Amino acid sequence: MIIGVGIDVAEIDRFGEALKRTPELAQRLFIEEELMLPSGERRGIASLAARFAAKEAVAKALGAPGGLHWTDAEVYVEDSGQPRLRVQGTVEARAVELGVRSWHVSMSHDAGVASAVVIAEG
Repeated sequence: MIIGVGIDVAEIDRFGEALKRTPELAQRLFIEEELMLPSGERRGIASLAARFAAKEAVAKALGAPGGLHWTDAEVYVEDSGQPRLRVQGTVEARAVELGVRSWHVSMSHDAGVASAVVIAEG
């Protein structure tokens, strides 16, 4: 049973400018593992914008309640290349309240826009 669906888009240049203007913003939005590629290099702005869109989509799939912490939803990639979500804290509490048992996430970026769709399934 689908409990919620969320979709979001982020303009990549605008997101990059926000990170430049407010250097601590990256730490408020992402855990350290999300900021880095498996190679140890820093993740690019388009990839971060897609992850931000995924976090926004998570909130929408959960009914957009207040009080969710950005770092309580982690976007990671399996060895196969498939993106996944790991939730904890405030996001996990809301998901449990709604009966979410699994997540589906898809992200993309092209033509200056990053997008993400999240499905919360019970």
